[in-house]
Amino acid sequence: MTETMYIGSGDVHALMSGRNTKAHVSLMQRFVSGVKPYYNARASPIDALRAGAIIEDRYLASLPMWFIPQYVVQSEEMDVFKASLDFAEIKEGKLFDFRELKSVYLNDYIDHIQPLKGNNNALVEYVKKNHKKYYNQVQEQLYCTGLDSCYLVFVCVDSYNDEENLRRIITDDDTTFVRIQRDEKIIRLIKQRGWIFQQIKDFYTK
Repeated sequence: MTETMYIGSGDVHALMSGRNTKAHVSLMQRFVSGVKPYYNARASPIDALRAGAIIEDRYLASLPMWFIPQYVVQSEEMDVFKASLDFAEIKEGKLFDFRELKSVYLNDYIDHIQPLKGNNNALVEYVKKNHKKYYNQVQEQLYCTGLDSCYLVFVCVDSYNDEENLRRIITDDDTTFVRIQRDEKIIRLIKQRGWIFQQIKDFYTK
């Protein structure tokens, strides 16, 4: 059972949802189930998920060798929380920074994100208003890592064709960087919602 007793960065939206919502109930059920979920986005029948997984691989190919994909960090304060970082930047053997990648389809990217490129304050406000789920996810990751800030990276998706995406070279024109600062108010809310999960884990493991 204890193998499933964690709140990952991908669980934050469900954690922050109302306690009687389907998402929150499903999280609690998985948490106590003992059945560890297995995700394979590359084999998903959903085009957007499959394209996102392929593009993550292509983005990694554009990064220096000191970036490590899917780097897992656990909170030292509340060990029920753990985060998987899309791309962790490691320097001198320590986590220095990280990037969380989000795929956005062409129209949304051109209409809403690209016009704000280079204006970090406007981009942060856009993320808070239109992608609160991403903002909260990144805050959980910052909490687990202890870092003060990180990059949320939007990448433009112009095709759901697997073969095209597998050959794609990600350039600066395809991406927009948003520097997200640690938000202690949001982190406190995440910790409050995670308290009952921590109590359950402690009961079964200590």
